[in-house]
Amino acid sequence: MIDIDERYVEKKSFFNRLLVVYIFFGIAFSFFLHKTYSLQISEYTNYESASIKNKTKEVLVQPVRGVIYDRNGNIIVKNVPTYDLILKPSKVISIENFLNNISKIIDFNESEFDYIKENFAAKASLNRELVIKKDLSMEEIAKFEVRSFRFPSAFIDVRYSRINNYPHLFSHAVGYVGGVNNEEIEDILRNQDLAQIETIFKYSNGFQMGKTGLENTYDDSLRGKFGKKVYQVDARGRLLKEEEYIKPINGEDLFTSLDIGAQKIAYNQMNNRRGAVVAIEIDTGAIVSYVSTPSFSTNAISNGISSKEFNSLIKDINKPFFDRASQGRYSPASTIKPAIGLFGIEKNIIDWNFSMKDPGFFVLPEDQRVYRGWREGGHGNVNLNKAIIVSSNTFFFSLAYKSDINELINHLSNFGFGKNVCIDCFNPDNGLLPTPEWKMNNLNFGWFKGDTVNLGVGQGYLSATPLQLAYYSMILANYGISQNLSFVHENKEKKKHKINIENINDQDWNKLHASMIGVIDSPIGTAKRLQKLKKFKVAAKSGTVELVSTDTKEDYKIIRENEGNRDHAIIIAFGPMPNPKYAVSVVIENGESGGSVAGPVAIAVLNDLLEK
Repeated sequence: MIDIDERYVEKKSFFNRLLVVYIFFGIAFSFFLHKTYSLQISEYTNYESASIKNKTKEVLVQPVRGVIYDRNGNIIVKNVPTYDLILKPSKVISIENFLNNISKIIDFNESEFDYIKENFAAKASLNRELVIKKDLSMEEIAKFEVRSFRFPSAFIDVRYSRINNYPHLFSHAVGYVGGVNNEEIEDILRNQDLAQIETIFKYSNGFQMGKTGLENTYDDSLRGKFGKKVYQVDARGRLLKEEEYIKPINGEDLFTSLDIGAQKIAYNQMNNRRGAVVAIEIDTGAIVSYVSTPSFSTNAISNGISSKEFNSLIKDINKPFFDRASQGRYSPASTIKPAIGLFGIEKNIIDWNFSMKDPGFFVLPEDQRVYRGWREGGHGNVNLNKAIIVSSNTFFFSLAYKSDINELINHLSNFGFGKNVCIDCFNPDNGLLPTPEWKMNNLNFGWFKGDTVNLGVGQGYLSATPLQLAYYSMILANYGISQNLSFVHENKEKKKHKINIENINDQDWNKLHASMIGVIDSPIGTAKRLQKLKKFKVAAKSGTVELVSTDTKEDYKIIRENEGNRDHAIIIAFGPMPNPKYAVSVVIENGESGGSVAGPVAIAVLNDLLEK
């Protein structure tokens, strides 16, 4: 007999299970209904876009890099369209066979073969292109096109070569361009919200960016922005119809303050000697000449050079890649003496009437150490005017000895020593303005009074670049008015200001200028040999950077047998007086005499600038 209660419980349980099943299928049906609606209606646009994207391809259009001009509107650097033969290394089975076949229709020199072999493997592994022949002739293009079916891994494309019309004159000032690595081009394209994969391949050799000089400093504006073409593609990825075209934005032209004429004069005068020339327009702080020698061809670097040729430049003992103008450190030597003299006037240590006996040496009272002048027997009685004209070491030894070192350091800092004085120079060096703290931290020695004495004649630890020396010369010429230097005439960051120097009036500046004019015009001046060379009245201060300390001329004669031990020649100058327009500095390594060796270079540059 069946219990009624049990049947009721069983029936209720069945209906509960049935209800769960209905609910489950109801939920499932609702989900699928919603999904169908979403796919067909709400997400249609997204999937349509993805579908279209799969049927299209972006081809980036490279901008043309900006042209670089000199101050007179003459072109320094331009772009020349060329037809280049380009290889897809990843598609080549044997590079030897390829080169053997392609050389039957296109001539390759040994350097080009070396370059291809050196770079083939790396490009193949990265699926990157390799430019194997630049600037094909029309005949070479015709020969290749007729036989292009034999070389499916190669193609001809229009590229732009970066051509400097004066590749050796501006090798350091303007600099050069070079290829980009993956990270660099990805960063460039990311900032422009552009596709990257295709571009990394296509522009691995074709796209260039500034590596040194103004090409690097102003790369963002010179480079421009990519455009793009959007094409329909078939299932095999072949380009069909062009759907969209966004024009590239070509790079901005750069109008510099450099003067090609003055640059030629400076470069030729240096005659490939190791050194540098920097000339400044005093009123604006514009750099009009900037030469570092020996130099190199920027065109060779920008447009392809074999590793063998590149390594030979790297290993060259004369260091042609080294920018001596803004990175070379040299003791200012006697060129520092006008600044030291102004310090003495400012601090009332001396005045223009003060005079002393110059016996040819200075004895340090603390330890009786002897500091010798350049002229045996000295210069007799000297005041500040004569001390600058004849470059009396004894006078400035004595003046420095009486100076507070911290005050003297602050004074020299006003003239740009130990500072970056250029707004747009490529990687400039600050030189070294030594302090007692610097010496203790770096040499683990305290500051001696002898260090201050050496500072008074621009020797010891003090060092400056030719760029800083030109800046210093500009301040001397401009009655203490200072402004940062730049290669661009209208650089908005340049601001004029009076250097922080007290108790110095226009009369003091005029007397200082008269002393520096006497360096050339006086019969006892250290640069009197320049009188016949100059076409205008010029103020100057020459110097000789002593590399090896000697007590006598006989000792130096032995030392100088090794060219590397010979003194550096150095000079600062400005003119025409009394209203100077240009300031210049010249350093010639191992040139020995500032007045007779570096001086003619400075005068030639000033003559050229002032005659215009």
